[in-house]
Formats: sequence, structure tokens, C-alpha cells
Amino acid sequence: MKLHEYQSKALLAQHGVPIPASAGVVMDAAGARAAAAKLGGKVVLKAQVHTGGRGKAGGIRVAQDAEHAAQLAAEMIGMVLRTHQAPEGVRVERLLAEEPVDIAQEYYASVVPDRSSQRSVLILSAMGGMDIEAVAEEHPEAIARAQVDPAIGLRDYQLRQLCHEAAMPLAQRADLMRTLRALYETYASSDATMVEVNPLAVTSDGRLLATDAKISIDDNALYRHPELAEWTDASEEDPIEAEAHRKGIQYVRLGGHIGVLGNGAGLVMATLDAVARAGGKPANFLDIGGGARSEVVRESLALVLSDTNVRGVLFNIYGGITRGDEVARGILEATRSMDIRVPIVVRLAGTNAAEGAALLRGTSITPALTMADAAAEIVRRTAA
Repeated sequence: MKLHEYQSKALLAQHGVPIPASAGVVMDAAGARAAAAKLGGKVVLKAQVHTGGRGKAGGIRVAQDAEHAAQLAAEMIGMVLRTHQAPEGVRVERLLAEEPVDIAQEYYASVVPDRSSQRSVLILSAMGGMDIEAVAEEHPEAIARAQVDPAIGLRDYQLRQLCHEAAMPLAQRADLMRTLRALYETYASSDATMVEVNPLAVTSDGRLLATDAKISIDDNALYRHPELAEWTDASEEDPIEAEAHRKGIQYVRLGGHIGVLGNGAGLVMATLDAVARAGGKPANFLDIGGGARSEVVRESLALVLSDTNVRGVLFNIYGGITRGDEVARGILEATRSMDIRVPIVVRLAGTNAAEGAALLRGTSITPALTMADAAAEIVRRTAA
């Protein structure tokens, strides 16, 4: 679950990360006028949407006084913000009103999981304000990392070493260490999958402030954080992913044109790779799970086909707990009850695969013996 900037900053502040003075979130021109008055006149209005590049797209504006703030808010609220991350555009529904900050230096700081080492990694760079991917590509030496052993936690010597490797000014290291520890505590205590502050700014008067922040929370841990679960913004979710979540279906939209369904995350991932190798673009990840009954299969197929970009569907089922005949029944039920106008290729193997193949025989569904064969066939049938 992604948090908005104002939510991320509120969570960071709870753990001692310094943030700019704020008048909160405003929803209209009157709210922006009041926020500006509260902050002394001049105010920064920041669109609260789940995308980067807001500034370049007009999603961050500076108002010189209360009336100017009202004027800008009227222009910004309701606008469709198009960025490199969201070229289709996202609608602005709310703005964060903050004090203007005179930035003298921009740093980058984040905490993310590293699956290869099975540890969390604290990342620090003196080159903030730009995409960390670009820094990593053009100036890899400017990025310092510290792996944190979950059994021991973050140690002071690691923070000192991190600041040294990032060549941070000596005068700022004490404040940086306190802020970095607070970042890590936010990450660990909230079951986050990412905490990112960019820029972590040094102001002209020497303050260290998190002037922008992004936090993502592990959906599987939200039962431990009901106060964070309440921050879910359904309007920002992909509508198909939101529907899948409501139905308990493991679905991720990928933007391609070939729908992919399988049983088991590893098998589905392998199928996505097979489709890509065959020259196709997967539209989604969908794991129907072990022991999926025909009703689940039917609902999953309907979900995949609700994506209007889908030009064909590939089922890759290896029967263990999941029975091939149950999957076949679900596919047939869906084809009878839905107006399906795209090709479907099915690869069945394992438990009751022969029975499933027998049920599909004589229908419009195309069988395949191997995953590679199935991927090649669906790519061929969906070629523009």
C-alpha cells in the first residue's frame, strides 16, 4: 500500500524525522486560503498523487499570499496530472499545504529490503533531488549502503560509516545520524517495503528536513497496522487490482496484451518470462492458488478479460493440489457465461491433466503440451 506524501510525513514525524511546517491537506480554494494565512501568507501547494515528477507537470506550486493560494488551488484541484510515471494521467483531489523551504543542499536517503542478503539496506547519497536510478548509473560511487541484520538492528557505527562513505559534511553528521535512525525505525515498526526521502534537505538556516517522502507498506502486514490500513486511497488504486483485492485474487496489472493465469507464484513468473521470450507482452500476473475450484478460475478469467488491452489469454496449470479437470471446468463455465472474443491457450500438466484435456477437446480453446509451446502459440495468435 502506497502512502501519500502527507501520510508519509505524518508517519515519519511520529518517529522523530523533522519535516516542514504544514497546514495539512486542503480540498478547495477556501482551504488553501486558510492554510496560507496559517503559515504566514506564502505557501507551497503540492498535489497528493501516487506518482513522481509532480513538479515538472505543474503539481507543485508556490503561492505568494492567501488569495494567490486560493487561485492556484482552484486551478490545481481537479486537474489531470500527467508525468513520465503516469502518462495516462492522475486526477488531483487534494493538496498538501506547507511552508516554503529555502534549500541549500539536497541529499537522498531510503530504506529498502535486499532479498539477496535477506537484510534491509539503508541508502544514503549526497546527490539528492534526482532519480536514484540515474545517480546509480552515472555516479555509482556517490551512493553509500549499509546492510542491517534484523537480529541485531541498526548500530551507531554503521551510521557513522554510512555518513563517511557518502562524504557528508562533518557538521551535519550528528543530525543525519539521528534522522537516518528515525527513518529506519519508521521502516521497521510499520512493516514498510520502502521508506524514501528525496530530497532530505539542508535549509539555508541549517535545518535538516524531509521535504518529500514516499512510504510503501506491506499489504500482508496491514492486519497489524489498522491505523495505516485506514489510509488506503481506493481512488489511487488500479480499478482491476482493487477488484482483485476485494475478491482475494492475487493479481498485478503489467500493461501488456496477453493475459496470464497459473497456479503458484513461481510458475506464473516463469510463464511471464516465457511469454516475453516468445515476443509477447504480459498483461498481468494472476495466481489462482493451490486447489483452486472452478468458480475461482471463472472469476479470475473474468478479471483478466476486464482489461481491454488483453488480446489473448494463456493458462499454465501444473496440477498438484490444483486439479486439471477443475481448471478446465472453470474455463468452460466462463466461456459459456461470457462473450469471449479472444483466443485462449491452455497448458495442463500433473493431477487430472488428461481429464481436463478431454473436457476441453472439441472447444475453441487451444491446448499446448509445454509452457514454451503455449507461450509461442498465444503470441502467434495475438500478433497484430
